[in-house]
Amino acid sequence: MSGGYLLSMDYCEAMVRERSNRFLSMNMFVLERRIPVEKYRLGEMEQKFAELIWEREPIGSGELAKLAEAEFGWKRTTTYTMLKRLCVRELFANKGGTVTALVTREEFQAARGELFLEENFDGSLPMFLAAFSKRKKLSGEEVKELRKLIEEYEDDRTEDA
Repeated sequence: MSGGYLLSMDYCEAMVRERSNRFLSMNMFVLERRIPVEKYRLGEMEQKFAELIWEREPIGSGELAKLAEAEFGWKRTTTYTMLKRLCVRELFANKGGTVTALVTREEFQAARGELFLEENFDGSLPMFLAAFSKRKKLSGEEVKELRKLIEEYEDDRTEDA
């Protein structure tokens, strides 16, 4: 081994653990919940296109192409390329010329929220709220809404027990 360093396995494993802890944490989150990360990462235009579909689905693919031309100035081929991307991610399906959602807007937003929390706050909603409320004071109405959500969550857990 000319000019190299011989590193112990313990040291190498510690370095890998240290540097990839967040990555491994994210992968465990994805495996546990079966949420494919890339499925929920959309570019700006993919997001706008998905919103257009959610607002009008089920919708014929020809009608969708006309809408995309009016909304975004896209050619038909661009619309179908973008639609194919979203279908490959299993957000939408295009069967028999009809486009339908496989994932609702609400499911999509919930999964993105979970991924955001996992990636940025180790999955901790309290950590997120603490960080958020340090920069922006919550209004009385927002605090009231949060309390209501917590109470509803506790009621649901009581019913399930």
